[in-house]
Amino acid sequence: MHGEADYGFIISLDTQGSSGLPDPERPALRDRIYEVAELAFSQAGIGGARLFQEDRGDGILAVVEPRRTERVAGEWVEYLHQNLRRVNTALKRPLRLRAGLNIGPVTPDGHGFSGSAVDLACRIGNCAEAKAVLAAAGGSPLLVAVTDRLYQDVIRHGGRWIEPGHYRQYDVSLQEGPQRPWFMVPGRTAPPLPGGGDVTAASGDAGATEGTGERRPTTSGNADAGGGFHFGPVTHHGSGDVYQGEFGDITVDKRRGGR
Repeated sequence: MHGEADYGFIISLDTQGSSGLPDPERPALRDRIYEVAELAFSQAGIGGARLFQEDRGDGILAVVEPRRTERVAGEWVEYLHQNLRRVNTALKRPLRLRAGLNIGPVTPDGHGFSGSAVDLACRIGNCAEAKAVLAAAGGSPLLVAVTDRLYQDVIRHGGRWIEPGHYRQYDVSLQEGPQRPWFMVPGRTAPPLPGGGDVTAASGDAGATEGTGERRPTTSGNADAGGGFHFGPVTHHGSGDVYQGEFGDITVDKRRGGR
């Protein structure tokens, strides 16, 4: 109902590299986004559990009933990953998506919905660090970014197709201030470090893809006038490495052992 807040599972889905896509190719891009996402909702059995959904041009913003948190974090994510792998087999330019996930209150109105939880889901999935990690994960079609709250409340407990150990936490600076989201690249035991080497794909995972590495993100992101891609200090809470520098020319200052 208009003006009454609902508690839900927020999904912000964005396309990696869409800013460089010519206009004639954008309708097909949008069709593929809806194809893989809608099919994943159906496959996970949560097609009718959405409270709201908005079109974002090169992405989707949706809110799912909170009682479906494990299905979204596990089944929907994996089905989305596999659907992307399937459609990409026929594409010269693979579709690559970033999913920002959060839980919290949202308020609907006549035009859509809003709330700080919505903003945070969008920003962690669209931040420079998320773009850099997916760019470094050559061959992978999907990056999942979850808030620390979602990780602590849902992910760390595991569940059907949820692998807590495959997530890594990063320190990022957003409009709301410092945040510590967790990133995961399906099919890999850990996400690659921004600007660093790739990691080995998860063994025994039918959806795993070998990393080929990429020199720079394909999105404009936070690029400077010279084409460099900058990110702030990023702590990889697994290795203890702290990365700071320019992703694009892979100018990286790495310090061992955190701050």
